[in-house]
Amino acid sequence: MWQTTRFVLSLHRPLVMGIVNVTPDSFSDAGHSSKPQAALAHCEALLAAGADILDIGGESSRPGAEPVPVAQEWRRVAPVLKEVLRWGCPVSVDTTKPALMQRAADWGVDILNDIAAFTQPGALQVLAGTQCGACVMHMQGRPKDMQQAPSYTDVVAQVHDFLQARVLALQAAGVGVQRIVLDPGIGFGKTLAHNMDLLARQEQLQSLGLPILVGWSRKSALGTMTGRPVTERLAASVAAAMAAVVKGARIVRVHDVAATVDALKVWHAAGLVPDMRSQTPSH
Repeated sequence: MWQTTRFVLSLHRPLVMGIVNVTPDSFSDAGHSSKPQAALAHCEALLAAGADILDIGGESSRPGAEPVPVAQEWRRVAPVLKEVLRWGCPVSVDTTKPALMQRAADWGVDILNDIAAFTQPGALQVLAGTQCGACVMHMQGRPKDMQQAPSYTDVVAQVHDFLQARVLALQAAGVGVQRIVLDPGIGFGKTLAHNMDLLARQEQLQSLGLPILVGWSRKSALGTMTGRPVTERLAASVAAAMAAVVKGARIVRVHDVAATVDALKVWHAAGLVPDMRSQTPSH
C-alpha cells in the first residue's frame, strides 16, 4: 500500500497516474493543457479513462528546460489544484520547489512527486512536516543539462544506491516508508542504453522493498527505438509500461491513460500482471 494525505492506495494491482502538464512548453503535448480550463477538462478526461491518480505539474522537465520562478509555477498549478482537490481522487503535484510543496500540502494535496528526490534545501523538511505520499526519483544532472553526456559505470547499481540513500534520508527525517515510492527516472540523465538496462534489470530495484513507479510515456528513448515523433508513440508507450509492470512496477505514469488501462485489463485477465497482495516493505 501507499499512504498519502487522504488515501491509502492499494498496490495489489498496478495503478495508473495520469499526467497533467500545465505548462506552455511540454515536450509531449505542445502546451495543450497550459490554461486552467483546458487542464481541468484534461483531468476530467483522464479520470473518465480510468486514471487512479492525477499528477499536476507547472514546470517542464524536458531535456534543456530552464527552471521557472516558484510564483510562476504556482500561478499555473493553483487553479487546477484548487478544483481537482474537491473531486475525491488522489492528487499529486510534480515539483522540486519546497515553497510550492508547502503550499500544495497546505491545500491538502495527496502526493509530492519530486524529480530531484527531495534534495533541494528545505524539501525534506517540508515533506516530513506533511502526511503526503512521496515519489522519489533518480536524475543525473538537471533538466537543463541532464542529456548532454550521461555517464555511469553500472546504471542499475548506481540508481539503486542513490534511491536507497534517499530512503534512508527520508526515514531519518521522520518520513515513514509506507509513504514512499521510488522512480528510476527513465530519460532523466540516461542514454537509450541506460534506460533499457534499467528496464531489463528493473527487478534489482525491487530489493529496496518499496513500490516502483515508472514513467516511459512518450519518452525520446521510444522515439529513438521506433523512429516515431512524440505524437506517434502510443503503441511504444503502452508496450514499455506493460513491460515495466511485468517486471514489478506498481504505478505507471502515462499520458495515454485509456490505452494503458485497457492493456492492463487484458494482461490482468491473462494472468500476466503480478499480484502484489503479499508484498510488504522490507524496511
